[in-house]
Amino acid sequence: MKEKICVISGANSGIGYITAKSLAMQGAKIVMVCRNKEKGNTAMAEIKEKTKNSDIELFIADFSSQKEIRRVAQEISAKYPVIDVLVNNAGAIQEKRTETVDGIETTFATNHLGYFLFTNLLLQNLKAAPKARIVSVASAAEKMGKLNFDDLQTKINYSSMKAYSLSKLTNIVFTYELAKRLKGTNITANCLHPGVVKTEFGKELNGFYRFMFSIFRPFMRNSEKGAETMIWLASSPEVEGVTGKYFVDKKQKKSQPDSYNENIQKKLWEISMQMTNL
Repeated sequence: MKEKICVISGANSGIGYITAKSLAMQGAKIVMVCRNKEKGNTAMAEIKEKTKNSDIELFIADFSSQKEIRRVAQEISAKYPVIDVLVNNAGAIQEKRTETVDGIETTFATNHLGYFLFTNLLLQNLKAAPKARIVSVASAAEKMGKLNFDDLQTKINYSSMKAYSLSKLTNIVFTYELAKRLKGTNITANCLHPGVVKTEFGKELNGFYRFMFSIFRPFMRNSEKGAETMIWLASSPEVEGVTGKYFVDKKQKKSQPDSYNENIQKKLWEISMQMTNL
């Protein structure tokens, strides 16, 4: 990974932080994209100290805002005309239904449209690399997700897990369609379930889901274990040339049947294009 440019969103904590640290240890140049500047600076300083790699830069953006994604993508594109690895890791889960500055349900906007827009805006930089990889963090929650194109923003019977499961299913559907569209290029696109990881994620939940998180927290895997497949997909020679797949614990897994429906893949892409004005 020496000298390779790796862009990682949500890189200041959890599995994003561990992935940034691991790739920095392997000699990569790390581009951290974080929402909080203070936390981002603290994480960057720690990674530099622990890896003895000073080639790490921080960019700030809230992935619920398309304006901010466009701005940060432009800043990164200008500074790094060649990108070798893009790791889509930023994510959100909301107890109550909220909408972003763009008027889109927050979970869907951040977890799906954030990946979709950021990836598309950096595609030319990825194509400029000899070989490039796109790695997106999905979740086994996709099994509970239902792609209802009449209610992508979960206006009907909203629940935090319903919105989250939908967003994680769309991460997988997006990856499959992206891989098809990138066929014949130098870029591979894969996604993964990191396992149920003991991080700060979901701390804003209340009620039943907060209770469930607290009950199962002692049995959750740590961030190091959760990041293993992500690091492997970003750097291992074992998966060179592998594309359009979903992985759990470094093994290819089947996602739910709807995710392989080509009409669904194409329709989600077209709607996402419209929602991001691409």
